[in-house]
Amino acid sequence: MHRLCRSILFCISVELLAFGCVDPYEPDTTNTVNVVVVDGTITNLPEEQIIRLNRSRADSLTGRFGTRPITKARVEVIVDSSQVIACHETVDGSYQLPADFRGQVGHAYQLHFVLANGTEYRSNQQVMQPVPPIDKVSSQFNTKSIFPPIAGFYTAGHDLFIDFKDPTQTRNFYRWDWKLYEKQEWCKTCYQGEYVIYGDITATLMNYSGPVGNVYTYTSGNTKLLEDCFYELTPPPPSIRNPLPEYKYDYSCRSQCWEIIYSHDINIFADERSNGGLIQSRKVAQIPFYDHNPGLVEIRQSSLSADAYRYFNLFQQQTQNTGGLADTPPTALIGNVHNVANSREAVVGYFAASGVATVRYWLDRKDVSGISLGNSSPEGSSALPGAELFYALNLRMPQPEPSPPQQPQMIFLYGPPRPPTAICAPSDSKTPFKPEGWRE
Repeated sequence: MHRLCRSILFCISVELLAFGCVDPYEPDTTNTVNVVVVDGTITNLPEEQIIRLNRSRADSLTGRFGTRPITKARVEVIVDSSQVIACHETVDGSYQLPADFRGQVGHAYQLHFVLANGTEYRSNQQVMQPVPPIDKVSSQFNTKSIFPPIAGFYTAGHDLFIDFKDPTQTRNFYRWDWKLYEKQEWCKTCYQGEYVIYGDITATLMNYSGPVGNVYTYTSGNTKLLEDCFYELTPPPPSIRNPLPEYKYDYSCRSQCWEIIYSHDINIFADERSNGGLIQSRKVAQIPFYDHNPGLVEIRQSSLSADAYRYFNLFQQQTQNTGGLADTPPTALIGNVHNVANSREAVVGYFAASGVATVRYWLDRKDVSGISLGNSSPEGSSALPGAELFYALNLRMPQPEPSPPQQPQMIFLYGPPRPPTAICAPSDSKTPFKPEGWRE
């Protein structure tokens, strides 16, 4: 769930498009919807600054929506109408500013990009607003914290509250999100394959009539690193045409690893009724109770411009406060990016610049000792390390590769002992690097 909705603007904007199309517009075509979706925020933190570009398109026959990243675009950020900072594409549709780039409060930022076909887009300017620090964090366990329930049964969680001092003499607008680090014990799942460390593998040409699957052998002294799933050779040699039944195996982490789970709700606030006052016990996070073990929560308090606040306020109303499909359907939420040559083209999403204050909170979960997670796994509980978190993320218990080999497992000859452990590959959802503030 969390991996799929890593980009909140992208995920929910696509859902909005499925119900209709905050600014009404007449699309250039009546049979399909085909829009550019922009997701990017410049911050003042020492972190990756990434702009994500995607395209959402409805099939002309079925009406179903699909999305794909926009690749090979020329993307840049213009600072104070003069300095141009070029971005480079890291993975499909993600464009990263230079590693040493940091936004600065009081400076103006503008997004400009040109697609591979020459279509040019530009945002309006966003002036980065200051943000006050977070003074205090507290938590409270709540059996009904999560609604609607995640996966149909995860309702419990920890509500996190903060105190901070709102600046005087200025109107301020805030947004909160969070990032949760959980200790991860399982680093790789192989579907219809098995994890191998070395990739110098060939099929063994021999007659084999045992109860297991096909036979493979390592060559070249195990020097070619793969560190990934190995799948049956295609096509297999004539002597071992033995297709394996459907199966999947899970492999434990070779080193320390942390799962990264992100918030996916809009949480915003305007200080019109509390300007200059002490904001107390503002609920900023609802951390799902996936695991009895401790976790680390990073709370982010971001400043918004007045225009950005209005956009996210509409976004919130259309995604979190709707009564259902019987209500009047929303229109496509058009943001602050436009086609330079065609003002009638709708561009979904928002480019923002935010000052960000962060605090890391150790969630020890001592207040949930003896409390059930509440899931109703038909597989029952598991004594395997990390099984609770694994089930929450995959809705099944981990299934290690059996040892010794048994059906439908492939056999590897002359290789390292099996089953191997898997590396913790850095990604948006995992990190092998100990998070700052983690307690052993």
